[in-house]
Amino acid sequence: RQGIGEPSVYHAVVVIFLEFFAWGLLTTPMLTVLHQTFPQHTFLMNGLIHGVKGLLSFLSAPLIGALSDVWGRKSFLLLTVFFTCAPIPLMKISPWWYFAVISMSGVFAVTFSVIFAYVADITQEHERSTAYGLVSATFAASLVTSPAIGAYLSQAYGDTLVVVLASGVALLDIGFILLAVPESLPEEMRPVSWGAPISWEQADPFASLRKVGQDSTVLLICITVFLSYLPEAGQYSSFFLYLRQVIGFSSETVAAFIGVVGILSILAQTVVLGILMRSIGNKNTILLGLGFQILQLAWYGFGSQPWMMWAAGAVAAMSSITFPAISAMVSRNADPDQQGVVQGMITGIRGLCNGLGPALYGFVFYLFHVELNEMAEVETLGKASKPNMANPTDESSIIPGPPFLFGACSVLLSLLVALFIPEHNLALRSGGHKKHSPGAQTHPHSPPAGGSDGKEPLLEDSSV
Repeated sequence: RQGIGEPSVYHAVVVIFLEFFAWGLLTTPMLTVLHQTFPQHTFLMNGLIHGVKGLLSFLSAPLIGALSDVWGRKSFLLLTVFFTCAPIPLMKISPWWYFAVISMSGVFAVTFSVIFAYVADITQEHERSTAYGLVSATFAASLVTSPAIGAYLSQAYGDTLVVVLASGVALLDIGFILLAVPESLPEEMRPVSWGAPISWEQADPFASLRKVGQDSTVLLICITVFLSYLPEAGQYSSFFLYLRQVIGFSSETVAAFIGVVGILSILAQTVVLGILMRSIGNKNTILLGLGFQILQLAWYGFGSQPWMMWAAGAVAAMSSITFPAISAMVSRNADPDQQGVVQGMITGIRGLCNGLGPALYGFVFYLFHVELNEMAEVETLGKASKPNMANPTDESSIIPGPPFLFGACSVLLSLLVALFIPEHNLALRSGGHKKHSPGAQTHPHSPPAGGSDGKEPLLEDSSV
């Protein structure tokens, strides 16, 4: 096999770390470029850009997953990383092309789907959850470290150096895949011919969604995931911009905020989650996580002072236990050969949210006139802590972050639905979904391919 050594989880970990480290470096420059490019409707355009990318990823992920089952993982790792990182150099060359390419790159920006397939090829069933957790923790580590480094370099040497460095890290990732990553898909698991046909059912992004209603427990879980992840996806796309423009955080403070919340989230998912699962059970852990998420979003919605954002961020770290707990519930109640089917439904729902959430948040910000003008002048005067709201309204002084309040209502509905999820569901073990499995996985080790990368990456398929 081409590459260094036998395929391992560590190859996947390095690929993920380098890709998202490159993007994390751009956190501060991207906020500046976004506002300079769209000064009038910054939040709306931010939501539309991420929304288009998320929807394209949702539509293309099953097809890329199916093709990787035929042609192998390495070539598609190279393809997805290349197109995900392609917009980076354009930030300084042409901002308009930068944002246009980001939107269109969603067609190939599904590295996580291919990475999970790579990990599934080389792990046994009982080690897969731990391996996925390691990949998710690596993503979190890149998120914790890179924004702070990017903010420091931007402040000290300018945005151009940060963009050049991020481009270099992306090229290093591509080189690592070419030279060091071995193919994980065994020859005997590939079709005889590279020209093997791909069925529409394998490439249909809505295939998993159509199966949702066939089991009441799966339906309840999917509704819970949809209602709770929709605001989370929107929050991921706009929150750092919100902190910068509306709350008045500096670049360095935003980077510090990302780092602190990221570290707390890792602790919550590794230490606290295990304790809660053993002490109060799977379902109660899900309910507790949803409760924390409601509190966090409400606090973001009503909070207008920096200390409120820090306090809500600590609560947000605790809310990160929800999706791993849901993944664990599904994993424990489904047969091994049905994991892909049921997890594929949930991942498909999350992929859909990655498209709808950012667009929804951007639209609500636009409706409530939450914008900031003269950002550059304000920062030049050193008054970033006193945001100047454009088109101020009475409600903006009462509810600084309307989308977060909408999100809290959505998660409250999710909590009510989750109350009806049974702790144990034998129907998932009945094999009732087996006739649908060809659309969800093409061999026993394929994980769901219905996800996308705009996710909160701290929660992606990290069951405990």
